Amino acid sequence: MSTSTRAPFHEDNNLLRLSAAMQRAQQKAAQAIADAAEKQAATPAPFILPGINETAHAIPNYIARSAVFAPVRRGWRHLHDDTVFLEGAHILLKGSGKQLSEDHADIWMHAMYLQTTALLGEAPVINRADFLRGMGRPTGGSAYEWLHEGMKDLARFTLCIEARRRDGSVKYSYGKHPSTRVLAMLGGFDYHEASGSYTLYADPRWAQIFGNREYALVDWTKRLLMRHDLSKSLQRLIGTSADIQQKYSLKILKQRAQYTGRMRDFRATLERSLSELEALNIIAEPRIEVAIRGHEQAVWTRLDR
Repeated sequence: MSTSTRAPFHEDNNLLRLSAAMQRAQQKAAQAIADAAEKQAATPAPFILPGINETAHAIPNYIARSAVFAPVRRGWRHLHDDTVFLEGAHILLKGSGKQLSEDHADIWMHAMYLQTTALLGEAPVINRADFLRGMGRPTGGSAYEWLHEGMKDLARFTLCIEARRRDGSVKYSYGKHPSTRVLAMLGGFDYHEASGSYTLYADPRWAQIFGNREYALVDWTKRLLMRHDLSKSLQRLIGTSADIQQKYSLKILKQRAQYTGRMRDFRATLERSLSELEALNIIAEPRIEVAIRGHEQAVWTRLDR
C-alpha cells in the first residue's frame, strides 16, 4: 500500500507561486487605479472653488489639519525627508523639504486664490507689490525678498498623498506609487524683472484635492488682523470641521504646532491665541479644561462659517 505525502503550506511551490501571482495582481491593480486618477487630474479643468474670493481663501482639509504649515519660530526650520504629517484609514500625507511656516501658508493660499481668477489653461500674472498688498504686507526691498524666498520654499516642498473613500477605493494618489509624480506645493513661477511681476504655476492635480468641497474657507480679512502665528494655525484647523463645539488635546495641538518647548509655555501661547480668536469673533467661550480621561484639552465654540 502506497501513501502520498504533501508538503506543508509554506513549502508548497504551487501555492507559493499562486500567492506571489495574486500579490503582483493586487499591486498592478493599485498602480492602475493610481495612474488613472493621475491622468484624470492632469486633464485641464477650471479651477473653481465655491466660496473663495478676495475676502475668503481656501485650503484643503488634509493640509489644514496637518503640520505641513506650522507656527514655527523664525530662523528655525526642520528639514523633512518623507516625513509623515497625517496618517489614517483614509489618508496618508508625507512631505519633503524645509518646514513651512504660517507666512508660507499666507503666500500659498493667496497664490491658489489667484489661480481661480485665471482663464482655463492660463497661468495668473500678478505684480509683486499687488501680491503683497493682497496679504496685508508692506512693499519694498525686504518685503520683495521675503516673498521671493517664500515662493522658492513652496516650489521645493513636495508631497506624497493618497486619499481613499469610505469603501477603501482610491480617491487620488500622488507620489506614493513609482509611476506617479510627487506634488509640489507650488508648481513653479517666473519672475519678470522689467514689470516686477510673477507668473504662477499650480499643478492641475490640486483641483482634484480641492474637489467635492473638501477644503476649509479662511476669513482672509480676519486672518490679516491676527498678530500671532498660532492664531492663524488654529483658524485653519477650526475651518476643517463643521462641529460647533470643538475639542483638541493640548498634546495634539502642541505636536501640530511643531512646538518643541515646555508644555506650560505652549499653554500660555495657546491661551493668548484663543483670546485673539475670540476677539475676532471666530470662536466663543474658549477654555482649557481637564478631559474625562485626565488630559488637558482646549475647548471652544465655533462662530465663523
